[in-house]
Amino acid sequence: MKKHSRAFWPLLIGALVFYGIVQGLIMAGMLNTYYTNTLIFISINIILAVSLHLVIGITGQFSIGHAGFMAVGAYLSAIVTMKFDLPFIVAIIVGGLVAALAGLIVGIPSLRLRGDYLAIATLGFAEIIRIIFLNIDYVGGAAGMQVSKMTDWTYTFFFMLITILVIVNFTRSRHGIAALSIREDEIASDAMGINTTYYKVAAFVIGSFFAGVAGALFAHNFYIVLPSQFGFLKSVDILILVVLGGLGSLSGAIISAIFLTLVSTFLQGYPETRMIIYSLVLIIVMLYRPQGLMGTKEITDYFRGWTSKGGKGNGKDTTT
Repeated sequence: MKKHSRAFWPLLIGALVFYGIVQGLIMAGMLNTYYTNTLIFISINIILAVSLHLVIGITGQFSIGHAGFMAVGAYLSAIVTMKFDLPFIVAIIVGGLVAALAGLIVGIPSLRLRGDYLAIATLGFAEIIRIIFLNIDYVGGAAGMQVSKMTDWTYTFFFMLITILVIVNFTRSRHGIAALSIREDEIASDAMGINTTYYKVAAFVIGSFFAGVAGALFAHNFYIVLPSQFGFLKSVDILILVVLGGLGSLSGAIISAIFLTLVSTFLQGYPETRMIIYSLVLIIVMLYRPQGLMGTKEITDYFRGWTSKGGKGNGKDTTT
Protein backbone atom coordinates (compact mmCIF):
# COMPACT_ATOMS: atom_id res chain seq x y z
CA MET A 1 0.00 0.00 0.00
CA LYS A 2 2.92 2.35 0.65
CA LYS A 3 4.02 2.02 -2.94
CA HIS A 4 0.62 3.12 -4.11
CA SER A 5 0.71 6.15 -1.82
CA ARG A 6 4.16 7.11 -3.07
CA ALA A 7 2.84 7.18 -6.62
CA PHE A 8 -0.43 8.85 -5.61
CA TRP A 9 0.94 12.16 -4.43
CA PRO A 10 3.16 12.89 -7.46
CA LEU A 11 0.22 12.08 -9.75
CA LEU A 12 -2.15 14.32 -7.77
CA ILE A 13 0.32 17.19 -7.67
CA GLY A 14 0.99 16.75 -11.38
CA ALA A 15 -2.76 16.87 -12.11
CA LEU A 16 -3.16 20.10 -10.10
CA VAL A 17 -0.16 21.65 -11.83
CA PHE A 18 -1.66 20.70 -15.19
CA TYR A 19 -4.94 22.34 -14.18
CA GLY A 20 -3.11 25.51 -13.15
CA ILE A 21 -1.22 25.70 -16.43
CA VAL A 22 -4.36 25.18 -18.53
CA GLN A 23 -6.36 27.66 -16.45
CA GLY A 24 -3.57 30.20 -16.81
CA LEU A 25 -3.55 29.76 -20.60
CA ILE A 26 -7.33 30.16 -20.72
CA MET A 27 -7.26 33.34 -18.61
CA ALA A 28 -4.45 34.74 -20.74
CA GLY A 29 -6.46 34.09 -23.91
CA MET A 30 -3.81 31.74 -25.29
CA LEU A 31 -6.15 28.74 -25.39
CA ASN A 32 -9.12 29.27 -27.70
CA THR A 33 -12.65 27.90 -27.34
CA TYR A 34 -12.00 24.91 -29.60
CA TYR A 35 -9.16 23.54 -27.47
CA THR A 36 -10.96 24.40 -24.23
CA ASN A 37 -14.04 22.46 -25.38
CA THR A 38 -11.80 19.54 -26.34
CA LEU A 39 -10.41 19.45 -22.80
CA ILE A 40 -13.95 19.60 -21.41
CA PHE A 41 -15.06 16.69 -23.63
CA ILE A 42 -12.03 14.68 -22.53
CA SER A 43 -12.82 15.31 -18.86
CA ILE A 44 -16.49 14.33 -19.28
CA ASN A 45 -15.52 11.14 -21.12
CA ILE A 46 -13.02 10.29 -18.39
CA ILE A 47 -15.80 10.59 -15.78
CA LEU A 48 -18.01 8.29 -17.86
CA ALA A 49 -15.23 5.78 -18.52
CA VAL A 50 -14.05 5.63 -14.90
CA SER A 51 -17.60 5.30 -13.53
CA LEU A 52 -18.40 2.43 -15.92
CA HIS A 53 -14.99 0.90 -15.12
CA LEU A 54 -16.20 0.41 -11.55
CA VAL A 55 -19.21 -1.58 -12.77
CA ILE A 56 -17.56 -3.62 -15.52
CA GLY A 57 -13.84 -3.63 -14.76
CA ILE A 58 -14.00 -4.00 -10.97
CA THR A 59 -17.29 -5.77 -10.24
CA GLY A 60 -17.48 -7.61 -13.57
CA GLN A 61 -21.10 -6.70 -14.37
CA PHE A 62 -21.77 -6.23 -18.08
CA SER A 63 -23.87 -3.07 -18.25
CA ILE A 64 -24.68 -1.20 -21.48
CA GLY A 65 -27.18 1.27 -20.09
CA HIS A 66 -24.81 3.96 -18.82
CA ALA A 67 -26.29 6.54 -21.18
CA GLY A 68 -29.60 6.21 -19.32
CA PHE A 69 -28.05 7.42 -16.05
CA MET A 70 -26.27 10.13 -17.97
CA ALA A 71 -29.63 11.26 -19.37
CA VAL A 72 -31.16 11.39 -15.88
CA GLY A 73 -28.33 13.63 -14.67
CA ALA A 74 -28.54 15.83 -17.76
CA TYR A 75 -32.28 16.45 -17.59
CA LEU A 76 -32.56 16.78 -13.81
CA SER A 77 -29.69 19.28 -13.71
CA ALA A 78 -31.27 21.23 -16.57
CA ILE A 79 -34.57 21.38 -14.67
CA VAL A 80 -32.77 22.65 -11.54
CA THR A 81 -30.99 25.46 -13.39
CA MET A 82 -33.59 26.43 -15.97
CA LYS A 83 -36.86 25.85 -14.11
CA PHE A 84 -35.85 26.59 -10.51
CA ASP A 85 -32.96 28.98 -11.20
CA LEU A 86 -30.63 27.30 -8.68
CA PRO A 87 -26.79 27.37 -8.83
CA PHE A 88 -25.02 25.08 -11.25
CA ILE A 89 -23.17 23.22 -8.51
CA VAL A 90 -26.52 22.32 -6.91
CA ALA A 91 -27.78 21.11 -10.28
CA ILE A 92 -24.74 18.84 -10.72
CA ILE A 93 -25.19 17.28 -7.29
CA VAL A 94 -28.95 16.83 -7.76
CA GLY A 95 -28.38 15.25 -11.18
CA GLY A 96 -25.88 12.83 -9.68
CA LEU A 97 -28.10 11.93 -6.70
CA VAL A 98 -31.19 11.28 -8.83
CA ALA A 99 -29.09 9.18 -11.22
CA ALA A 100 -27.79 7.23 -8.20
CA LEU A 101 -31.39 6.68 -7.05
CA ALA A 102 -32.24 5.44 -10.54
CA GLY A 103 -29.23 3.13 -10.34
CA LEU A 104 -30.51 1.76 -7.03
CA ILE A 105 -34.01 1.19 -8.41
CA VAL A 106 -32.64 -0.60 -11.47
CA GLY A 107 -29.79 -2.32 -9.69
CA ILE A 108 -31.70 -4.16 -6.98
CA PRO A 109 -33.76 -6.33 -9.38
CA SER A 110 -31.39 -6.30 -12.36
CA LEU A 111 -28.10 -7.22 -10.66
CA ARG A 112 -29.46 -10.59 -9.66
CA LEU A 113 -28.96 -11.31 -13.35
CA ARG A 114 -25.63 -12.08 -14.98
CA GLY A 115 -23.89 -11.69 -18.32
CA ASP A 116 -26.06 -11.13 -21.37
CA TYR A 117 -29.25 -11.00 -19.32
CA LEU A 118 -27.91 -8.10 -17.26
CA ALA A 119 -26.79 -6.31 -20.42
CA ILE A 120 -30.28 -6.61 -21.91
CA ALA A 121 -31.88 -5.37 -18.68
CA THR A 122 -29.64 -2.28 -18.44
CA LEU A 123 -30.10 -1.55 -22.14
CA GLY A 124 -33.86 -1.73 -21.67
CA PHE A 125 -33.66 0.71 -18.77
CA ALA A 126 -31.66 3.21 -20.83
CA GLU A 127 -34.20 3.07 -23.63
CA ILE A 128 -37.10 3.49 -21.19
CA ILE A 129 -35.47 6.63 -19.76
CA ARG A 130 -34.88 8.04 -23.25
CA ILE A 131 -38.48 7.40 -24.31
CA ILE A 132 -39.82 8.97 -21.10
CA PHE A 133 -37.92 12.21 -21.70
CA LEU A 134 -38.91 12.06 -25.35
CA ASN A 135 -42.59 12.24 -24.38
CA ILE A 136 -42.51 14.78 -21.53
CA ASP A 137 -43.44 18.25 -22.74
CA TYR A 138 -42.12 19.81 -19.51
CA VAL A 139 -38.56 19.14 -20.72
CA GLY A 140 -39.24 19.89 -24.38
CA GLY A 141 -40.00 16.40 -25.63
CA ALA A 142 -38.41 15.51 -28.95
CA ALA A 143 -37.52 19.16 -29.61
CA GLY A 144 -35.22 19.18 -26.59
CA MET A 145 -34.76 21.55 -23.67
CA GLN A 146 -32.97 24.89 -23.86
CA VAL A 147 -30.05 25.02 -21.44
CA SER A 148 -27.65 27.82 -20.55
CA LYS A 149 -23.97 27.06 -21.03
CA MET A 150 -22.47 26.84 -17.54
CA THR A 151 -19.90 24.08 -17.86
CA ASP A 152 -16.30 25.25 -17.89
CA TRP A 153 -12.82 23.79 -17.51
CA THR A 154 -12.75 24.21 -13.71
CA TYR A 155 -16.01 22.35 -13.10
CA THR A 156 -15.12 19.45 -15.37
CA PHE A 157 -11.56 19.09 -14.11
CA PHE A 158 -12.40 18.98 -10.42
CA PHE A 159 -15.38 16.68 -10.83
CA MET A 160 -13.18 14.43 -12.97
CA LEU A 161 -10.55 14.46 -10.21
CA ILE A 162 -13.15 13.70 -7.53
CA THR A 163 -14.49 10.81 -9.62
CA ILE A 164 -11.05 9.28 -10.01
CA LEU A 165 -10.20 9.68 -6.31
CA VAL A 166 -13.49 8.12 -5.17
CA ILE A 167 -13.18 5.13 -7.53
CA VAL A 168 -9.51 4.58 -6.60
CA ASN A 169 -10.24 4.68 -2.86
CA PHE A 170 -13.27 2.41 -3.25
CA THR A 171 -11.20 -0.09 -5.24
CA ARG A 172 -8.43 -0.19 -2.61
CA SER A 173 -10.84 -0.54 0.31
CA ARG A 174 -12.20 -3.82 1.64
CA HIS A 175 -15.37 -3.09 -0.35
CA GLY A 176 -13.32 -2.91 -3.52
CA ILE A 177 -11.59 -6.19 -2.66
CA ALA A 178 -15.02 -7.79 -2.22
CA ALA A 179 -16.10 -6.37 -5.59
CA LEU A 180 -12.95 -7.75 -7.23
CA SER A 181 -13.65 -11.18 -5.75
CA ILE A 182 -17.11 -11.06 -7.33
CA ARG A 183 -15.52 -10.30 -10.70
CA GLU A 184 -13.14 -13.25 -10.38
CA ASP A 185 -15.66 -15.81 -9.14
CA GLU A 186 -19.10 -14.78 -7.94
CA ILE A 187 -20.08 -18.26 -6.81
CA ALA A 188 -16.94 -18.62 -4.66
CA SER A 189 -17.46 -15.14 -3.20
CA ASP A 190 -21.02 -16.01 -2.28
CA ALA A 191 -19.84 -19.25 -0.71
CA MET A 192 -17.31 -17.32 1.42
CA GLY A 193 -20.12 -15.21 2.88
CA ILE A 194 -19.74 -12.07 0.75
CA ASN A 195 -23.05 -10.35 0.08
CA THR A 196 -22.59 -10.27 -3.68
CA THR A 197 -25.85 -8.46 -4.44
CA TYR A 198 -25.02 -5.70 -1.95
CA TYR A 199 -21.60 -5.00 -3.44
CA LYS A 200 -22.86 -5.16 -7.00
CA VAL A 201 -25.64 -2.69 -6.22
CA ALA A 202 -23.21 -0.43 -4.33
CA ALA A 203 -20.83 -0.31 -7.31
CA PHE A 204 -23.77 0.24 -9.64
CA VAL A 205 -25.09 3.17 -7.56
CA ILE A 206 -21.68 4.85 -7.33
CA GLY A 207 -21.14 4.45 -11.07
CA SER A 208 -24.63 5.80 -11.76
CA PHE A 209 -23.99 8.86 -9.56
CA PHE A 210 -20.92 9.88 -11.53
CA ALA A 211 -22.66 9.12 -14.83
CA GLY A 212 -25.32 11.60 -13.70
CA VAL A 213 -22.62 14.15 -12.87
CA ALA A 214 -21.15 13.69 -16.35
CA GLY A 215 -24.63 14.12 -17.83
CA ALA A 216 -25.08 17.43 -15.97
CA LEU A 217 -21.74 18.72 -17.26
CA PHE A 218 -22.54 17.47 -20.76
CA ALA A 219 -25.98 19.12 -20.85
CA HIS A 220 -24.68 22.51 -19.73
CA ASN A 221 -21.86 22.48 -22.24
CA PHE A 222 -24.38 23.03 -25.04
CA TYR A 223 -27.44 25.20 -25.40
CA ILE A 224 -29.86 22.32 -25.79
CA VAL A 225 -30.28 18.80 -24.42
CA LEU A 226 -32.00 16.18 -26.61
CA PRO A 227 -33.20 12.62 -25.92
CA SER A 228 -31.36 11.45 -29.05
CA GLN A 229 -28.04 12.32 -27.39
CA PHE A 230 -28.48 9.44 -24.94
CA GLY A 231 -29.41 6.53 -27.20
CA PHE A 232 -27.97 3.03 -27.49
CA LEU A 233 -24.92 4.24 -29.45
CA LYS A 234 -23.93 6.55 -26.60
CA SER A 235 -23.86 3.59 -24.21
CA VAL A 236 -21.74 1.68 -26.71
CA ASP A 237 -19.33 4.62 -27.00
CA ILE A 238 -18.84 4.61 -23.22
CA LEU A 239 -18.42 0.83 -23.21
CA ILE A 240 -15.72 1.10 -25.89
CA LEU A 241 -13.74 3.46 -23.65
CA VAL A 242 -13.56 0.83 -20.92
CA VAL A 243 -12.91 -2.18 -23.16
CA LEU A 244 -10.27 -0.43 -25.27
CA GLY A 245 -8.43 0.79 -22.19
CA GLY A 246 -8.31 -2.69 -20.69
CA LEU A 247 -10.90 -4.36 -18.47
CA GLY A 248 -9.84 -3.88 -14.87
CA SER A 249 -7.49 -0.95 -15.55
CA LEU A 250 -8.60 2.49 -14.38
CA SER A 251 -5.53 4.04 -16.00
CA GLY A 252 -6.47 2.32 -19.24
CA ALA A 253 -9.99 3.78 -19.11
CA ILE A 254 -8.52 7.27 -18.66
CA ILE A 255 -5.98 6.87 -21.47
CA SER A 256 -8.62 5.39 -23.78
CA ALA A 257 -11.00 8.30 -23.05
CA ILE A 258 -8.28 10.80 -23.91
CA PHE A 259 -7.19 8.92 -27.03
CA LEU A 260 -10.63 8.32 -28.51
CA THR A 261 -11.87 11.83 -27.72
CA LEU A 262 -8.89 13.32 -29.54
CA VAL A 263 -9.37 10.96 -32.51
CA SER A 264 -13.07 11.78 -32.72
CA THR A 265 -12.43 15.54 -32.38
CA PHE A 266 -9.76 15.75 -35.04
CA LEU A 267 -11.85 13.70 -37.46
CA GLN A 268 -14.79 16.11 -37.28
CA GLY A 269 -13.47 17.87 -40.36
CA TYR A 270 -14.06 14.69 -42.37
CA PRO A 271 -17.75 13.88 -41.76
CA GLU A 272 -17.99 11.46 -44.71
CA THR A 273 -15.15 9.25 -43.56
CA ARG A 274 -15.06 10.05 -39.84
CA MET A 275 -16.79 6.90 -38.60
CA ILE A 276 -14.86 4.70 -41.05
CA ILE A 277 -11.50 6.00 -39.84
CA TYR A 278 -12.67 5.90 -36.23
CA SER A 279 -13.71 2.25 -36.61
CA LEU A 280 -10.44 1.36 -38.34
CA VAL A 281 -8.48 2.85 -35.45
CA LEU A 282 -10.44 0.69 -33.01
CA ILE A 283 -9.95 -2.45 -35.13
CA ILE A 284 -6.20 -1.89 -35.47
CA VAL A 285 -5.77 -1.29 -31.75
CA MET A 286 -7.76 -4.40 -30.83
CA LEU A 287 -5.90 -6.55 -33.37
CA TYR A 288 -2.48 -5.62 -32.04
CA ARG A 289 -3.52 -5.06 -28.42
CA PRO A 290 -6.52 -7.36 -27.77
CA GLN A 291 -6.16 -7.03 -23.99
CA GLY A 292 -6.63 -3.26 -24.27
CA LEU A 293 -4.16 -0.42 -24.11
CA MET A 294 -3.17 -1.12 -20.48
CA GLY A 295 -4.38 -4.67 -20.02
CA THR A 296 -4.93 -5.05 -16.27
CA LYS A 297 -2.05 -2.77 -15.25
CA GLU A 298 -2.19 0.69 -13.72
CA ILE A 299 0.18 3.61 -14.12
CA THR A 300 1.20 3.17 -10.49
CA ASP A 301 2.56 -0.28 -11.36
CA TYR A 302 5.36 1.40 -13.27
CA PHE A 303 6.39 3.25 -10.12
CA ARG A 304 7.00 0.02 -8.27
CA GLY A 305 10.34 -0.62 -9.92
CA TRP A 306 11.48 2.91 -9.15
CA THR A 307 10.40 2.92 -5.49
CA SER A 308 11.80 -0.57 -4.81
CA LYS A 309 15.29 0.68 -5.69
CA GLY A 310 15.29 2.66 -2.47
CA GLY A 311 14.53 -0.46 -0.35
CA LYS A 312 16.80 -2.70 1.71
CA GLY A 313 17.83 -4.65 -1.35
CA ASN A 314 16.58 -8.04 -0.23
CA GLY A 315 14.29 -8.30 -3.27
CA LYS A 316 11.22 -8.94 -1.15
CA ASP A 317 8.09 -6.82 -1.00
CA THR A 318 7.81 -5.74 2.65
CA THR A 319 5.60 -2.70 2.12
CA THR A 320 2.17 -4.34 2.05
